[in-house]
Amino acid sequence: MKRIYLIALLLITGFVSKAQNGLENVVVETYYISDANDTNANLDGGILPVGSVTYRIYADMLPGYKFQAAYGVPGHDLKIATTTLFWNNEDRGSTSPTFSKTNAARNTVMIDSWLSVGAACNGNFGIMKSMDDGLNNAVNNYSPQVLQNNDPAMGIPLTVQDGFFAGLPESVTTVGISTEVAVFDNLNDGTNGPLFFTNNGSWASLNGSTGPDPIDNKVLIAQITTNGTLSFELNIQIGTPTGGVENFVASNPVGSEISIPSLTYTSPSIGIYTPSSKNVSFSAFPNPVENSLFINTANIKSEEVVYSIYDLTGKMVATGLFAVNAQKNIQQIEVDKLNTGLYFIELSVNGTSSTQKFIKK
Repeated sequence: MKRIYLIALLLITGFVSKAQNGLENVVVETYYISDANDTNANLDGGILPVGSVTYRIYADMLPGYKFQAAYGVPGHDLKIATTTLFWNNEDRGSTSPTFSKTNAARNTVMIDSWLSVGAACNGNFGIMKSMDDGLNNAVNNYSPQVLQNNDPAMGIPLTVQDGFFAGLPESVTTVGISTEVAVFDNLNDGTNGPLFFTNNGSWASLNGSTGPDPIDNKVLIAQITTNGTLSFELNIQIGTPTGGVENFVASNPVGSEISIPSLTYTSPSIGIYTPSSKNVSFSAFPNPVENSLFINTANIKSEEVVYSIYDLTGKMVATGLFAVNAQKNIQQIEVDKLNTGLYFIELSVNGTSSTQKFIKK
């Protein structure tokens, strides 16, 4: 009966339609890295191992698409694993972020491990720190204060931009994982890992979830803290703007199912991981951008790179090339004449390409 109910849930928000690749990527953000001060002070929330890393996992979709479920079914296992154990806050921690923002600032509640369909706490979406305006940050009220680390390996410190955005995110609905999800509950007794697994269950958004920024449209689907290596294999269903659904699987797609590389992940060096094709790895900033878009090509091993910029309709609006060498890893592209909106920049190197999206203000 569980299997029948799960499939019914996965299809309840629409009929199956031809795949349009509405899920662009699964993006993993390094949210926080614990230090000795967090461990020494953190007795209420449970002892946090030094060097534990908090990862946020986002479903990055095209505008108009909705996150519906992360699921496992026979033939498509869903796994979240660590080489040690998941870390759970023992004070206010839960399997989904139902605590208030006030309580998020208590001891280490903010870095609890959980599953989500958009929320970082009750009444707040989770957004990438780089998208946060830095206003109304949660002020840690534990004494002595914790979560103050500013290690550059984790990017923006939580004291500067905490990745919370006020709003009304959807609630998590779980199907068939009532026992399995306990690895993310408020216990650190050896039952908190090392594996969350299902091939007959899901966590879902019954109304479908979109990101608080409808253009960027990233939905926070999980937050995991561990002092081990994190890995996952995810299967995700999203709703299309026309009422259909698309199913993305980690491996072995059948029929209209789609497989993209970012559904499978093993934590690399600390930072923000956005998958790219082969050796074409780059970042574009600032985002949003007003005049000049800068491209970091430090990871590209080629002397000549072709860039193309496309609008939402797929029309190429700009193209050019630039030389890459050890002395010039930052390239500048003027975008001041583009209309306001969402664009995609593609870099091509020796027949291999990778794409990032950016917003023109």
